[in-house]
Amino acid sequence: MKGSRKVGLIVLGLFAVIGIGLGLLFGFHSTNSKQSHPRIVATTYAVVQIADKLDLPLVGVPTTANKMPVRYKNVTRVGSPMNPNVEKIASLNPTVVYSVTTLKDQFGKAFSKRHIKPYFLNLTSVKALEKTVTNMGYRYHRVSKARAALEEINSAKNKAHTLAVHHQIKPKVLVLMGLPGASYMIGTNHSYVGNLVSLAGGKNVFPSKNQEYIQPNDEAIKKANPDVILRLEHALPKMVTAQFNQVFKSDSMWQTISAVKKHRVYDLQEPDFDATANMRAAIAINKVSRWLYPRDGGTAQ
Repeated sequence: MKGSRKVGLIVLGLFAVIGIGLGLLFGFHSTNSKQSHPRIVATTYAVVQIADKLDLPLVGVPTTANKMPVRYKNVTRVGSPMNPNVEKIASLNPTVVYSVTTLKDQFGKAFSKRHIKPYFLNLTSVKALEKTVTNMGYRYHRVSKARAALEEINSAKNKAHTLAVHHQIKPKVLVLMGLPGASYMIGTNHSYVGNLVSLAGGKNVFPSKNQEYIQPNDEAIKKANPDVILRLEHALPKMVTAQFNQVFKSDSMWQTISAVKKHRVYDLQEPDFDATANMRAAIAINKVSRWLYPRDGGTAQ
């Protein structure tokens, strides 16, 4: 009887070991499958651009006026970046949902109720973009594609630095972000466009310790007297451009500013420019660099 009990215990032990082994195997297979065959939802156009550069499949993309890459032309639209459709996203059974840190406050209880936890990518600066692309390259086994994308950005940064070092005086730059409704904010050095100014060798006339945008102040703008003004038309660009033109024409204060007098006011529009960093950063750096240090004196666009 003792021998039979011993054999039985051994058999049970073997079954237990086999069960644990199979559990670990299936768990690894499940995790590996999610990485090899991810179901990714991108809720912003900047994330779509990253996915396109890394050759990643998407099951959901934002509803946007921007031209969608061919590979995502027929992919399900999940609503605007600021108000994505939670029900539609849930129906896609995503393995991960990506947004950006600047929109984190927009994602409320509706997502948690559907047990969806969005992952927020940091795209507040070119450096943050580079880190994000590197991390996603490793996560989805696209390291070589990530490196190739970052080489373009590094090349643009080096070119802009080379151009800037030949000038002793940095141009003073005012960054404005226009909003529909005849309003605008001032972009500090912590804003994405402010970061582009820094990389291009300019001096932002409204630096901040931690804020990306601040309220405009006519007296402060007049005192700063910027050499260059960069106007970001964020959301509904045609409307915002018209608003900017009207304000600059009707408000006499702007006629006293050096940048306006010398026609060094430039409009920044999508897809090359946005409120957050994107994969057209190299193009954006090159443009800002040429505006700050024009070879031919520079004219407004």
